[in-house]
Order: sequence, then C-alpha cells, then structure tokens
Amino acid sequence: MLREDVAVITQAINWVKKEPIWLCTVLSTYGSSPRSPGSLLVAKSDGQYVGSLSGGCIEEDFIQRIKEGHYLNDSQVIRYGQGGLEARVNLPCDGSLDVLIEYLPYEQRSLNYLLAIEAALLGYTAVIKQVTLPFNGEISQVPENQNKSFVQYERQENMIQLYIAAPPRLIIAGISNVGVYCANFALTLGFEVIICEHREDELARFTGQIPPQVQLIPLFPARYLEEQNCTVNTAIVSLTHDPRIDDLTLMEAVNTPAFYIGAMGSKRTSSRRRERLVETVGMSLEEWERIHAPIGIPIGSKTPPEIALAIMADIVAYKNGITID
Repeated sequence: MLREDVAVITQAINWVKKEPIWLCTVLSTYGSSPRSPGSLLVAKSDGQYVGSLSGGCIEEDFIQRIKEGHYLNDSQVIRYGQGGLEARVNLPCDGSLDVLIEYLPYEQRSLNYLLAIEAALLGYTAVIKQVTLPFNGEISQVPENQNKSFVQYERQENMIQLYIAAPPRLIIAGISNVGVYCANFALTLGFEVIICEHREDELARFTGQIPPQVQLIPLFPARYLEEQNCTVNTAIVSLTHDPRIDDLTLMEAVNTPAFYIGAMGSKRTSSRRRERLVETVGMSLEEWERIHAPIGIPIGSKTPPEIALAIMADIVAYKNGITID
C-alpha cells in the first residue's frame, strides 16, 4: 500500500507543477467496498489519473464529472453508493464509500502541501492533515518523540483530520524460529518487515520459510542500524540468543528514535545482559530502560508461535500508546 500511495503523491507533485489537480482520499467505507480507507487517487482535467478509489467501480464516472467541471471547491466530501452518487458500475453488495476531494491549483502552496505528505509517507516525518470543509487543508508536524497513538481518521461535522505517516516497520536482528513467526504476524498487522542476518548458514536453514514480502538484508544487524536511518515508526527486536549479536544490536538500537526495542531471553539472561551493557559497556540506565527484556507480554508462551504472538502483542500495544505492566 505504501508504494502505491507514494506513487500517487509523486505523480501529483509532478502534475501540480504545471496544472491544477484533484487529490482524492477514501475516508470510510460501508458494506462491501473494494478499497480500504486511506486509498488515494490523483486526477487532472484531461482525465488522466493515478491510483484507485474502488478498484474500477466508480473511477470512470468520477473522472467524467471532473471533465465536466465539477469539484472546484478547495475541499468537499462525496459519497458513492447507497445514499449518494450512482455510477455505471455499482459497488458490490450495496456498499458505499465517502471520498474527500481536494482541488489543488497550480501554485507553490499546493506543491508544498504535497511535498509534506510525500515526506510523511516516506518515513521522514509524521504529519496531521486537517481539512475544514470547504477550505484548503493544513499540514502540521507531529513531534518526533510523540507516541504514535493517533486515530488515523477522525471527522467532526465539517472538520476532517488525517494522520499520515509511513507504515510501522519491524527490524528483526538475526533470523530464528521465533523471528520467522514474528515476521509473518507483523506482515499481517501491516508492518514493513526487515530481517538483518549476516550468517549464511542460518539464512540457508530458513530458506523457504521467510515470506517474499520481507526485505532480507545480509548484513550484521548492528552495522545496519549504524548505517541506515531509523524512524520513530520502527520497532527493533533481537531474537538470536547470541550475546554478540543481541548486545551489539541493542547498543546501536538505543541510539535510534525507535518506539520499541526488545531482546529475547529469560529474566536471568536479561539480568546478565543488563550487567554487561550498563556496568561493563557503559550504557546509561535511561537507555537500558528503553529495552524490553524479557521481551513480550506474559501469556505463558512456550512455543515459537506463542512467543512471537507475545512479542507482537507488546509491540502493537506500544505503537498504540498502551503500556502493559
């Protein structure tokens, strides 16, 4: 989804440098609807468009209305389906959807507006887009240290607020049975997943078990964290039981703004790790307190899938601003 959203905004940026455009966002759906809330489409007056609102059900009708000169307010919301506009191809199972339409003229303000959205989708920042109908939208920055517990979409009468950011990312340091299950759960939950694994024998052992959507980085995890930018939407977990990998990963992870850092191990193992990192290596107590060790919520997990479930439940809780004691 992120790649498609970025493609839409990138095209919008290119077009608005030369002519006005219509930026459309699916706000909410009712019944059966082919596209989820947040889906984007950008169009221009000659009928060219990128993105989708309904997977093809209403696009032809919508583009025709643009050609006819409709939707020239700075912003407005329309409904397709029951209780709203009817297209040539109806939505399946009597579904309906609400669409925010923003008319962005050919001017610097429109370009700056789109560039701010693009930066958020690429993970450089997070923003709140607030639209008070029928006026222009406004973009405000979300502080980097603020927990990501925002409602993705909120509407109160004529005020619409959208939280825009890159999807949450999970970085798994070192592959393992638990790591494979974590990767699968995370993908299902909408995370981008990266596995850093430099050990060729471990990579070979798990060949065929790592989903193709996972980005596999054949690099020592600590080196990757040292060299790559890490955003506040990132969770970092080290699951190898190898102190050389886990300790160095944690030492680098605390230098990032990641919202969650964790390492697998028992209370006894975690106590020894704390002694190594704080008393020997010199990690500060404030940095150590950021680390979830033992990792995961206490559900009595024993098997790899149960442990992975406990880990991902803890990560999702922190992503949503909930602290579990």
